[in-house]
Amino acid sequence: MATAAKSLYEVLGVPKNASADEIKKAYRKLARQYHPDRNPGDDDAEAKFKEIQAAYDVLSDPEKRKQYDDFGSADGRGGPGTGWSTFNADAFDFGNLSDLFGGMFGGRAGRQQPVAQRGADIEAVVNLSFEDSLKGVETKIPVQIDTACSECGGSGAKPGTAPVICPDCRGRGVLSESQGLFSLSQPCPRCRGNGTIIENPCPRCHGTGRERRTKRYSVKIPAGVKDGTRIRLRGKGEPGVGGGPPGDLFVVTHVAPSKLFERRGPADLVVEVPVTYAEAALGAKVEVPTPYGERLSVRIPAGTETGKLLRLKGHGAPKLKGGGQGDLLARVRVTVPKKMNKAEREAVEALQKVSREQPREEAFS
Repeated sequence: MATAAKSLYEVLGVPKNASADEIKKAYRKLARQYHPDRNPGDDDAEAKFKEIQAAYDVLSDPEKRKQYDDFGSADGRGGPGTGWSTFNADAFDFGNLSDLFGGMFGGRAGRQQPVAQRGADIEAVVNLSFEDSLKGVETKIPVQIDTACSECGGSGAKPGTAPVICPDCRGRGVLSESQGLFSLSQPCPRCRGNGTIIENPCPRCHGTGRERRTKRYSVKIPAGVKDGTRIRLRGKGEPGVGGGPPGDLFVVTHVAPSKLFERRGPADLVVEVPVTYAEAALGAKVEVPTPYGERLSVRIPAGTETGKLLRLKGHGAPKLKGGGQGDLLARVRVTVPKKMNKAEREAVEALQKVSREQPREEAFS
């Protein structure tokens, strides 16, 4: 008695109600475990890897997953045991009647075409100094992606050989089972729906047709990026499957902290400005550094307390959207001398005698 084929959810080890993130996480874990590069010469691991890939190709696509849940297959035509209860006339594909009736009348339908799938997105991190993040730079980023195997050209077969037609499905990529009036189809388990099998795998890619390579892409980092800014390079991700478009590359910036400046909001910068007690009490003009090398003169109003922010418009970081620049905020910090000479001490004592300020009474009353 033949055993029932595993469902695609069982292949990935997830429940039927698993989220897209849970499915992706399970796929990545299993793909790393059974990848041919980690299991050279292990035919069982290779077969398992292809089975995992085929399951993920269906369950990662919302539309194909819905068709699989409704009909038992990704093409919307049902699988064994689906029965008439799941039949949906609106979703039924009458354009492929050769697939449905081929098994019953002995006819031979054409080979199932692989479904085009978009390649996966990938991320790369670029490290920047604080100064470079403000002025912008152009740099090259190394990225590891899957490309067609340089030895077999992507066929997966050993050079000098070629994939052969699958003897089980005769190149159609699907197997049909007669159920009354209709013949229901499902992907061929031997060739995983490809219609061909590789008898002599390529020694370089172990039959996958792909290899991992490092590519270098030039990327312009715009002025004003923050730590964690994501820059998209369209079409620079993993290549598509079955003629599908490639994914995108996301460049994530990691900006080193500055000793003097900190970011606030979209484009403002904050710099701490120490002032003496006399400057804070009497008022003064002091110089404030900017991240661009120049120094600006700013007026400290008399009676300024620690923490007060003085705004210097247009001297902050460049704005990523809308153009222009943010502001530079000078945050005042009143300093207290740790050591005083005799004259300083006498001056402070004299001030204390004539001072009318009662800060604690005002604060605690």
